[in-house]
Amino acid sequence: MESFSPDFIMDLRRLRVLREVERRGTVSAAAETLHLTPSAVSQQVAGLARELGVPLLERNGRRVRLTGQARVLLEHADVVQEQLRRARADLAAFADGEVGQVRIGSLSTGISAVVAPALTRLRETRPGLQLQVSESEPPESFERLDRGEFDLIVSCDHQDAPNRHDRRFHRVDLLVDRMDAVLPVDHPLADPTGVRLADLSREQWVSAHPNDPCSVIMQAVCAGVGFSPDVRHFCREWDAAAALVAAGAGVALVPRTAQPLRQPGLVVSPVVDTMASRLVYAAVRAGAEDDPAVAAALTGLREVASRSENSSDSL
Repeated sequence: MESFSPDFIMDLRRLRVLREVERRGTVSAAAETLHLTPSAVSQQVAGLARELGVPLLERNGRRVRLTGQARVLLEHADVVQEQLRRARADLAAFADGEVGQVRIGSLSTGISAVVAPALTRLRETRPGLQLQVSESEPPESFERLDRGEFDLIVSCDHQDAPNRHDRRFHRVDLLVDRMDAVLPVDHPLADPTGVRLADLSREQWVSAHPNDPCSVIMQAVCAGVGFSPDVRHFCREWDAAAALVAAGAGVALVPRTAQPLRQPGLVVSPVVDTMASRLVYAAVRAGAEDDPAVAAALTGLREVASRSENSSDSL
């Protein structure tokens, strides 16, 4: 026979027929087991032999026996069948959200508050589900979600953010992240029971980057109680902002998901005269919420957020 192409295709049904011939010893017995005619069994084995370009059966009196090539083939067929069983099991597990990969982009405080705890929980309950996490702040995180680089993001509302009814995205609210005033420990208004934001109107301020959602929120809540904050310093990291506050450079509003702060010499005072907060939520591309792996990740984030100690208003 001619040698076969390296791109040959084997019909798995024909492999099953060959296996039954090997088990039963005759074409007739294999045909009875498979509910086929002896002619159909012979045609299936002959077709497989043509596909592979090797002989598979030889006469042995009234019976047939497998050639050496056929036995080699069935050894590989056992491996193929085992892998197919694993594939079926994995597909069933995927449908249940037990396996898969979810690429998550999250703002830094979202990672510490909900993403990392959810990863820990899901590693225990769904060990086959892989979460790949990257720090990504808005608006970049939404841009990367839209491009398909992330499957899920954890974000908060920000300037030019998609509105919650944007049909391109499915949104799941996670928690209301309150923002507290942070003051130097020797400040006369440093009171752990609370402070009126309006009483800080004459202070110098330490802020997040001007385009950061927390900076926008700070400007808005201060305006709401009648003043525009005198911002002298800008930091991308909350611990850096806390260091400036402790050094007496100003006061700040810090989200609870960024607390506790490592810097000593501070007093954290809840704001009592207005609601200073941001809403942290997860978003996926519309329709992706039905993907089992993504749905499992969303559930994990929601469960962690509902138990979060960083917000007094988990959703």
